[in-house]
Amino acid sequence: MSAESETREERTVQKRQLQMVIALSAGILLLEVAGGLLSGSLALLSDAGHVLTDVLALVLSLMAVRFSSLPATPAKTYGYHRIEILTALVNGALLIGISIGIVYKAVGRFVDPVPIHSGVMMGVACAGLLANLAGVALLSGAPQSLNLRCARMHVVSDALSSVGVLLAGLVIALTGWHRLDPLVGGGIALVIAAGALRLVREAVDVLLEATPADIDLDDVSRAIATVPGVVEVHDLHVWSITTGLAALSGHVRLDGAGRDTSDEMLNRIKQTVRDRFGIVHTTIQIESLGYNELGDVH
Repeated sequence: MSAESETREERTVQKRQLQMVIALSAGILLLEVAGGLLSGSLALLSDAGHVLTDVLALVLSLMAVRFSSLPATPAKTYGYHRIEILTALVNGALLIGISIGIVYKAVGRFVDPVPIHSGVMMGVACAGLLANLAGVALLSGAPQSLNLRCARMHVVSDALSSVGVLLAGLVIALTGWHRLDPLVGGGIALVIAAGALRLVREAVDVLLEATPADIDLDDVSRAIATVPGVVEVHDLHVWSITTGLAALSGHVRLDGAGRDTSDEMLNRIKQTVRDRFGIVHTTIQIESLGYNELGDVH
């Protein structure tokens, strides 16, 4: 199967998994709104707002997967892959905003705790947790990308919130200590924020066309230099078009002593890069030993 066919198949799986998780999250949202109104629990209603934000983020992720599978055009020669990264950046920013909101609300609830019906609170939180765990399992089984990782983190954050609400409800029922609820919520927010910051940093690296974290540029240069007939590698760049799709460009100078044609040498270099680093999208300029570059023109 070609790399392009594998990518299309992965996108199909991702779309199907996201659709199922969106349906699960929408069900959790309705359940928590109803449970919050019945129990008078601000924690459940706040978590419902959290879930609503995550449902919107998951819809954005689904849109990104759909758009990223569109073919390239003369105006957009790389297609729409970067929409996936832009969506990941927005999702990461949303997670950070959610974390700030949770901390703010946690401080308010610690200063002025609100009595709640812990039984309903725990029942709804337990149902939400089971549904969120099912969502995490679905997204973990899908082909992974930065966008899917963002979507999975949204669902994980919902699951953590459900655990926090469940434990807080249990302790409140046993001890009447209402201030545990905001303490648990603040801890959850810190975990969510730490993961979101990592995702935002990765998305920014892709947008800045930084060298992928799993590829060492010096190793790539040395690997190309080991191909017989290559005497110099320069102006080498490796970047990510989107998650898992690396691209390479560079100039390679040949000694001209061999009998192989430049086409044969080019294929050897491409095969080396593909076999060693998994990079299949390459643009390599072959130069003779006596070639002199024209000023700053590369």
